[in-house]
Amino acid sequence: MSQTDSSPAERAAALRALLHHHAHRYYVLDAPELPDAEYDRLFQELQALEAAHPELRSADSPTQRVLGQVLEGFAPVRHAVPMLSIRTETDTEASGAEAFDARVRRELELAGDAPPVEYAAELKFDGLAINLRYERGVLVQAATRGDGETGEDVTQNIRTIGQIPLRLQGCDAPVLEVRGEVYMRRDHFERLNERQREKGEKTFVNPRNAAAGAVRQLDPAIAAQRPLSFFAYGLGEVQGWALPDSHSALLDALAALGVPVCAQRTVALGAAGLVDFHRAMGAQRDALPFDIDGVVYKVNSLALQQRLGFVTREPRWAVAHKYPAQEQITRLERIEVQVGRTGKLTPVAKLAPVFVGGTTVSNATLHNLFELRRKGVRVGDRVIVRRAGDVIPEVVGRVPGERSGYVPNFRMPRECPVCGSAVRRERGGLDHRCSGGLFCAAQRKQALLHFAGRRAMDIEGLGDKLVDQLVDGGLVRTLPELYTLGVAKLAALDRMGEKSAANLVAGLARSRQTTLARFLYALGIRQVGETTAKDLAKHFGSLDRIMEAGLDQLLQVNDVGPVVAQSIRTFFDQPHNREVVEQLRAAGIGWPEGEGAAASDAPQPLAGKTLVLTGTLPTLSRDEAKALIEAAGGKVAGSVSKKTHFVVAGDEAGSKLDKARELGLTVVDEAGLRALLGSGGPG
Repeated sequence: MSQTDSSPAERAAALRALLHHHAHRYYVLDAPELPDAEYDRLFQELQALEAAHPELRSADSPTQRVLGQVLEGFAPVRHAVPMLSIRTETDTEASGAEAFDARVRRELELAGDAPPVEYAAELKFDGLAINLRYERGVLVQAATRGDGETGEDVTQNIRTIGQIPLRLQGCDAPVLEVRGEVYMRRDHFERLNERQREKGEKTFVNPRNAAAGAVRQLDPAIAAQRPLSFFAYGLGEVQGWALPDSHSALLDALAALGVPVCAQRTVALGAAGLVDFHRAMGAQRDALPFDIDGVVYKVNSLALQQRLGFVTREPRWAVAHKYPAQEQITRLERIEVQVGRTGKLTPVAKLAPVFVGGTTVSNATLHNLFELRRKGVRVGDRVIVRRAGDVIPEVVGRVPGERSGYVPNFRMPRECPVCGSAVRRERGGLDHRCSGGLFCAAQRKQALLHFAGRRAMDIEGLGDKLVDQLVDGGLVRTLPELYTLGVAKLAALDRMGEKSAANLVAGLARSRQTTLARFLYALGIRQVGETTAKDLAKHFGSLDRIMEAGLDQLLQVNDVGPVVAQSIRTFFDQPHNREVVEQLRAAGIGWPEGEGAAASDAPQPLAGKTLVLTGTLPTLSRDEAKALIEAAGGKVAGSVSKKTHFVVAGDEAGSKLDKARELGLTVVDEAGLRALLGSGGPG
């Protein structure tokens, strides 16, 4: 039966069943299927039905209680003072604030010419409500809201949140319950999901969901790994603590006790003050480090709050004023593949345009093939799209049960859509990558910057802005074209001038004489860092031998495993990569003949030794000292351990020197290092 054909009673029953289902998914399972905006729409439809037909209102209706329930595995906690919800004003315009002020003035029976009401205005955080019970200033219990009357004991997990004080500053009250929101910052959320993707594990839908899941972990060690934060916004039970006379003063008092309180709050006068705050916070919303879905207005005077009281289970003296939702539903029309600066292939959802998070979104990331498969998303599905702040819009899931007929799974292309090179996925990895490297136009800027880097070809003056101009202007399409640039052509670019152009041309000329190890590193081969490049140069002694080496030969190189060997082989198996290498050699780039073999035959006084550098040496830079040690067969480590043979200490040496002395290691200065390079020193 369609919605239009159903009677009010049937529609109300259907809405109650639907809302109960989604509330269970959201509050209990932490696996929501609908964005908040869609849930709110269904909830408001049921509210309107019950208002028009009071006989349909039942005790089990979601409109008659605060949603949520105690989870199995946590002890129940009966709240001494119920944790009630506040009314939500869904009119996102100024009229929403004006309507609330009008209701308050009416309830207080204020004359039209009476002074404006003073309000405390603050943010509406998108997290999980928590009650912190302090006895004699010590945190003894933390509980979730639950159903408002009974929550769940999550003390062991809340104790892992560094922001929440275990003891209040200067408070010895018998009981002081602090109420607030546990939330997760956007940057922490993005890093958490990236770690989950790297491990091939489930990602979280949004920061609120991630925070709720962490608080409800039965293992506090897992909860401690989730980056949670907290803001206080009110009180529960109070015994023996003098209440201030206003809500704003109450928040100031909590801050003085060492409890985190959000700085984005104000005392506003009348409707005009509320409108100004709503607009100001709306403008700052994207720049905030955490998600909000609105602001909260509270009559500031606690005496007036008491006078206004409650209607059913909501205070008359407070309201939440929403902003446009940051999650919406739309249709996934097709999936395209985007090639990033490092060659990573990312599936991108092409969507029916939808207004979400304050802007119209038509593209959203799907991260990688495995993330896409876990979410079960296919072309034609209705999907949930999220955009919060500056975070790139992403598809977080699909609306279940609406797919009709068979839709094939998306498959990553075998060839790069930009350059046609083979697409590879490293063993055990999640990301597909273009193997084109130097040849691929999508990777051109990254390849140029890496090639010019200080530890690669060391081309001074070739930075981000200049590379942008060279590539965007079509002056450089491949690495060898760098060496065709002249002073006149460069001087015509923005902010260059003849002197800067001449310096860059001179830098390019100097870079033609390099080392085999630097050249290998500069090529940007996946998995080949500085150390591996040096090991390859030492082992083979010739670029041609490296280019022709099979997997078995590559595996004989120090610290080269199957993944690195395959990456090297894949790179040189691409004809266009070989062509770029030959063009670079034709442009005059070279190194001493037999450099690697000569280095292998040279004395290795530090062979098998591990050294750590700390502090500033009199004449050697850190890179110069490292190069000398490695040329002598030694290894430079970043931290001191029992396996360290020598610590080379200069001026202002720090904790590494302390650690070396604690372990009884040999510490030398620059002169001592030079002696070691000559003799190898003591064993």
